[in-house]
Amino acid sequence: MDRAAGRPSEVWPGSPAPLGAHWDGTGTNVALWSAGATAVDLCLFDPDGTEHRQRLQETTHQVWHGRLPGVGPGQRYGYRVHGGYDPASGARYNPAKLLLDPYARAVDGDLTLDPALFGYATGHPDSATADPADSAPFVPRGVVIHDSFPWAGDAPPRTAWSDTVIYEVHVKGATMRHPDVPPALRGTYAGLAHPAFVEHLVSLGVTAVELLPVHHFVSEPHLLRRGLTNYWGYNTLGYFAPHAAYSSAGAGGAQVTEFKAMVKAMHAAGIEVILDVVYNHTAEGDHTGPTLSFKGIDNGGYYRLGAGQPDRYTDYTGCGNTLDVRRPQVLALLMDSLRYWVTEMHVDGFRFDLASALARSFHDVDRLSAFFDVVHQDPVVSQVKLIAEPWDIGEGGYQVGNFPPLWTEWNGKYRDTVRDVWSGQHVGVRDLAYRLTGSSDLYRSDGRRPFASVNFVTAHDGFTLRDLYTYETKRNEANGEDNRDGEGHNRGWNCGVEGPSDDPAVMELRAKQVRNVLATLLLSTGVPMLTAGDELGRTQEGNNNAYCQDSELSWLDWGAIDADLWTFTSRLVALRRSSPALRQEAFFDGHEVPGSGGTRDLAWFAPSGGQLTTEDWYDTGLQTIGMYLDGRGIRHRDERGRPVVDDSWLVWVHAGPEDVEVHLPGAPWADGYEFAVSTEWPTGAPARPAVVAPGPITMPARTVWALRVLRRP
Repeated sequence: MDRAAGRPSEVWPGSPAPLGAHWDGTGTNVALWSAGATAVDLCLFDPDGTEHRQRLQETTHQVWHGRLPGVGPGQRYGYRVHGGYDPASGARYNPAKLLLDPYARAVDGDLTLDPALFGYATGHPDSATADPADSAPFVPRGVVIHDSFPWAGDAPPRTAWSDTVIYEVHVKGATMRHPDVPPALRGTYAGLAHPAFVEHLVSLGVTAVELLPVHHFVSEPHLLRRGLTNYWGYNTLGYFAPHAAYSSAGAGGAQVTEFKAMVKAMHAAGIEVILDVVYNHTAEGDHTGPTLSFKGIDNGGYYRLGAGQPDRYTDYTGCGNTLDVRRPQVLALLMDSLRYWVTEMHVDGFRFDLASALARSFHDVDRLSAFFDVVHQDPVVSQVKLIAEPWDIGEGGYQVGNFPPLWTEWNGKYRDTVRDVWSGQHVGVRDLAYRLTGSSDLYRSDGRRPFASVNFVTAHDGFTLRDLYTYETKRNEANGEDNRDGEGHNRGWNCGVEGPSDDPAVMELRAKQVRNVLATLLLSTGVPMLTAGDELGRTQEGNNNAYCQDSELSWLDWGAIDADLWTFTSRLVALRRSSPALRQEAFFDGHEVPGSGGTRDLAWFAPSGGQLTTEDWYDTGLQTIGMYLDGRGIRHRDERGRPVVDDSWLVWVHAGPEDVEVHLPGAPWADGYEFAVSTEWPTGAPARPAVVAPGPITMPARTVWALRVLRRP
C-alpha cells in the first residue's frame, strides 16, 4: 500500500547511517555514498510520475544524507548526482540520469530501451560530452518500505551439509506451466510457495532450493534490441531488493513481504532457501553501457577501471565490468547485502556467481583477500551455507579446490569427469574414484570435508540432462547470436542419433544414460545438486545457453513428466537419506575396520573380484569399478557421541558398451547382496531376484548397481 504523505517542505540533516532509505514511523532518512560528487539531489515521484527534487545539504565522510518528515512507505525515489563528466579520468557524473539507490529495499518500474539511458552522447561512448536527455521516464525507481513481517514460528531447518540435497531452480520457470498453481501466482514467489510445488520438493526429498538470481535485475540493451530479455537474472541492479517481476502482489514494496512468505513456507516444509548472488558485476555493462546506478554515483569508486585507461573497465566476468571489492565501501555494500538477506529475509545461504572475481586483490586470485577475511569473521554471514562458483573468465580464474575453509564449491571437475565417463571417453577410473568419494584430492589438504564438494553434472548453464544424451551440437539460434554463444564442448553423447528419435533402442539408451548419471550423482559422497526438471525429463531442444529464453523452452513442463524417471530419482534420494554410509562427513582412510575380519572402510574392486592394482588405476581402458563402503567404519558420531553404524554397500559403475562379468566378493566382505537400485530398470526397483550370492554375475552394458551387503547373524 502506498503511504507517501505529500511533499516535504524541507529536508532535515538526518543521519549518514544506515545507507539507503529508512522509514522511522514519522519520516524517512536517506543516505547515499559518493566520494566524488559535488551535489546530490533526492528525487521523489508522485504516483503519476511527477518528480520533486530535494537537494541534500549534508555530507559526512562522503555520505550525502537527509531526513524527510512525512515521507513513508510506498514512496518512489531516485537520485541525481552532480560532478564532472570526464570518462578519460574515470568520472561519469551526469545529473540528467536518474539513479537507483544501491541500498533500495524494493524497486518499481521497468527498464525501457531509450538513448537517454546512456550517459554519453548518442553513438559516441568515448565522447567527453555528457548526454543531456532525462532518463527518468525509462528507468526503475527505489521504493521506501516498512520492514514488518510475522516471522513468529519460522524455524530455519539448518540442515547439516552432509544431509543436504540441493535443487537448483528458477523462480518463474518453476511454476509458469504448473496446472495446480493458480494462474495469478504462476511464475512468482507465491507460486514457488504454493503447496503444489512445495509438495513436489518434499516428495522428491531435496532439502534446499538454490534460486537463480532474485536480486532485482534488468535486461541488457543488446537483448532488448532483439526483443529478448535476461531470463536467468545474472544482471543485477539492486542488491537488497527482491526482483519485482517475480511478485504477484505488485511492486510497491509488497514483493518484499511475498518473498518472506515464500521463505517461511519453505522452512515449514523443512527446505532451506539458498540464493544465487551476482556480486562480481552489475547491469551497467562496459563503457558503452547504460548509466543506471553505480556508474553515475561514483564510477571509479565502485568499479575496477582499466590500468592506465580509466575510461574502460577491467572485465573478469565477461559482462563488461567488475565490482572493485578491494574498496572498503564496495566490500561494505556486499556484506550489508548479505547480512540483510540473512537477518531480514531469513535465507539460509548463498551461491556466489564467478566467485574468483571477488577474490582478486590485484590480478591474481587471492585466497586471503579482504572479501574472505570479512566473510569469515562476520558473525552472521559466516554461519550460513557459502557456495563458490570457483572460476571467472580471467587469467588464473579457474580455482576449483582452492577456496578456503568455510566454503563449499561447485565442483567443475566432478561434472567433467562424470560426463566423460558416461559419454564413453576412455579416461579410466582413477579420477572417477576421487569424485565418487568426495574429491579428497581437492579438499582434504586444508582440513575441509567431503561436503566441500557440491557435486553436479548439469546446471542452468548448459544442456539439460536429457539433452546431454540427445544432442552433441548446441542449437542456440533462437538467442540471436548465430549459434556462437554457449559451450561448444559439452562432453555429452547423442547415443548415435543427433536430436529427437523415435527408435525404441535409442530412446531406451538415452533414458538409461540419464539414470546412470543420476545414480552416480546421488551415490557419490559430497553434496548433490539436481537441476530442476532433470528429474522430469525436461528438454530445452538442444539450447545450451537459454539465458535469454523467457518462454516455454525454459519453463518446467508439468504436462510432460517422465513418471518412471521421477520415481527413479526420488528412490535414489530416499536411499541416500536413509543411509549415512552414502553421505559421509569425513574422508575415507582405506583402513581396516576393527572387528570386521579384514574389510576396509573403503575398498575398490576390479571386475575379476580382486582389489584394484596400481596397473588398474592407470589403465585408461578400464570402464568398470566396484566401490565398497563399510557401514561399520563411518568416522562420524551422533549428537551424543555414539558411533554411527550403517549397512555396508557395494556400488558398481560399468560405463562400457558391452555386458561384463563381475565377481561379487565373498567373506569377509559379504555373505550375500541385495539389489537396492539398478539403472537397467526404469524405476530402479529390482525386476530380478533381489538377493544374490557372492561370485560371478553378468552386469549389463552401461549400468550402475547399488547393492546392500548382507551378513549372516
